[in-house]
Amino acid sequence: MKQPLSLTWDLDSIFPGGSASAEFEHFLKQLETDIGVLDQQVAATASPANIESTKQLDDVIALLQSCSGRLVQASEFAGCLGAQNQQDKGAVRLSSKVAGLRAGFEGVSSKFDDVLRQTSDEVWQEWMARPEIAPLKFVLSESRDLAREKMSPELESFALTLAVDGYHGWSEHYETIVGSIQIPCEDEEGTRMLSAGQAFNKLDDPDPKVREAMFHKWEEAWGSAADYCADTLNHLAGFRLNLYKGRGWEDVVKEPLAINRMSRASLDTMWDVITKAKPALVSYLSRKAKLLGLESLAWVDVEAPVGKSTGKIPYDTAAKDIVAQFRNFSPKLADFAERAFDSNWIEVEDRPGKRPGGFCVSFPESKESRIFMTYSGTPSNVSTLAHELGHAYHSYLLEDLPVFNQNYAMNVAETASTFAEVIVADAQVKAAASNEEKIALLEAKIQNSVAFFMNIHARFLFETRFYEKRKQGLVNAEELSALMVEAQKEAFCGVLSEYHPHFWASKLHFYITDVPFYNFPYTVGYMFSTGLYRIALQEGTSFADKYDSLLRDTGIMTLEELVQRHLGVDLTQPDFWQGAADLIIADINEFLKLTEHSA
Repeated sequence: MKQPLSLTWDLDSIFPGGSASAEFEHFLKQLETDIGVLDQQVAATASPANIESTKQLDDVIALLQSCSGRLVQASEFAGCLGAQNQQDKGAVRLSSKVAGLRAGFEGVSSKFDDVLRQTSDEVWQEWMARPEIAPLKFVLSESRDLAREKMSPELESFALTLAVDGYHGWSEHYETIVGSIQIPCEDEEGTRMLSAGQAFNKLDDPDPKVREAMFHKWEEAWGSAADYCADTLNHLAGFRLNLYKGRGWEDVVKEPLAINRMSRASLDTMWDVITKAKPALVSYLSRKAKLLGLESLAWVDVEAPVGKSTGKIPYDTAAKDIVAQFRNFSPKLADFAERAFDSNWIEVEDRPGKRPGGFCVSFPESKESRIFMTYSGTPSNVSTLAHELGHAYHSYLLEDLPVFNQNYAMNVAETASTFAEVIVADAQVKAAASNEEKIALLEAKIQNSVAFFMNIHARFLFETRFYEKRKQGLVNAEELSALMVEAQKEAFCGVLSEYHPHFWASKLHFYITDVPFYNFPYTVGYMFSTGLYRIALQEGTSFADKYDSLLRDTGIMTLEELVQRHLGVDLTQPDFWQGAADLIIADINEFLKLTEHSA
């Protein structure tokens, strides 16, 4: 791996010239033309009456896949431009253009789904048995079934068109709000204004005074923007609820579950296992408070480090460690991570103007990925880096499959990423040179459990209750904050002394329109990956190939089918979830034992 590594990513290899790229403009024009051609083809298409007539739809399916892949390429490129510089007006224009193309494509897709819907069962079975089509059977059948539960193609298409400036428009408006957030900071560099992304990294500073001071400024800044955020969130929810009403859907979690290809039974079983495991986490949080010299933890203390601090971890050091730890599990995963670092796929520079948070996007046309985050040298940053590399590896395993089969659900996407985190965290704990270092590493690992068992649970409880309340009318900022604190108290079992009322305003995930309820899939992925890791520990190095095979099937099976086929497990029963929880509780018990005489 080359040294030193670049702190900024290379987007020019995707489309040169940034938001002024002539090549990207040409790409969009060609995509627009092809979507128009596709629209004409679908409009002239009738549901096949026999097996012979299904062959006439092969070219339509091919163009659907081509446009779908290119639309992802365009959307991710525009998103990367906006993330790296929130003041890039050209990126905003391009995102709007891509949103329009997406709406047009989704409208055409909706019409094609109606062709599928109207195909008789007899012809359908013969059609799906054709060798050319059989690999796409799961995705096409899924589209056909969902079409039977939606409005007419004309109404669905109209709704998607309205969503560009309505539903998705409000999401983009939130990005504008975030871009305007400026938070004052006084540190060794003097007095300066931080972006939301920079300020967020201060919230897990080892110094409690720095954390507390920044948290109050953070709350104040988002409180000032709360009315704007409340308007945005209410209109996003209003659009979604009215769309569901038109489709005859009453359960607000119906669509998220369908998108994540999992059943309510599996989700409820997982939450039940987690709820029963929470007393162990309460014991951990209580012990942590004593170790920090506090009567109880406030929200901002939950992720505070405990034990011997390693100080700032240089980016190059983090990269080398991650690759080495990946290699212990899978040389293929390690080689891929080296490629990502050496090819400048990763944006980590700590500078003003960047979007907060981290993400990974994949470009199906280029068969490459890009990772975005702001790296400041914390253990949390290292975890995020490993997490996003897990996402990229998942996409890499699927890049040669048909485009339709590359579209995996968020919950299994989070499986690959959190599995990568577990590999790194567990290796660090095992390699600890002292008890003090082991305590620090274990604590950082357990923090993930708190995030997925408690923080994410609070988000799920908040969003579920907010949508029910929104059915009765607008919910103001004060009510949203009250709902947020109520959810946090329940999810954290009342163990904290102070909560985060404006979390609903500061968290991007509540405003994402591509995937509704952008919360519980994280916990599903965490529990699933932990359960997989438990099996990996039992089976040894041979599990790497099984893991790759499982990931390659994530786009063509429900979660339940995937686990049954590759692991022989029933997710509607608690056994698998409990196995994952037991591994987490074992870490907590070890932490409590090591710190017994320190508190």
